[in-house]
Amino acid sequence: LTQDVDAIVNAWNRNVFPWWLLIPQGVSAAIRRAAGAGPFRALWRKGPIPLGGAVITEAGRLPFKAIIHVAGISLAWRASERSVRRSVRSALAVADEHDLRSVAFPMIGAGTGGSKEATVLAWMQAELSGLAFDGEVRLVRYRRSN
Repeated sequence: LTQDVDAIVNAWNRNVFPWWLLIPQGVSAAIRRAAGAGPFRALWRKGPIPLGGAVITEAGRLPFKAIIHVAGISLAWRASERSVRRSVRSALAVADEHDLRSVAFPMIGAGTGGSKEATVLAWMQAELSGLAFDGEVRLVRYRRSN
């Protein structure tokens, strides 16, 4: 949440359960604490997100232009190479569409999604190497502060 970028990516779920029923964990929890409930209310109003899809909301109390929420985790709370790669592609398409020139990504699907961080990093780097995004992309490892 300290990245100097236009937008951050929130590794979310498929958005079928009301946001207030879920207990955000990891990156989502940190975003919720810092941004407030506004972005999550807006996210819920957008309805279900296809696996690998992305939607954009305002950033609440955070200093970014937007938050891009990706559905990198299935209803079984698992991430796959396909869902992670599609999430990266979808997030950058949304960023391009909204003229966001810098985006910070967490490791989508690591942790709650059940995938290992090193594996997710390799998937994300492989996907990014094949995309033509004319901006800055940062891959950020989330570390919970004590």
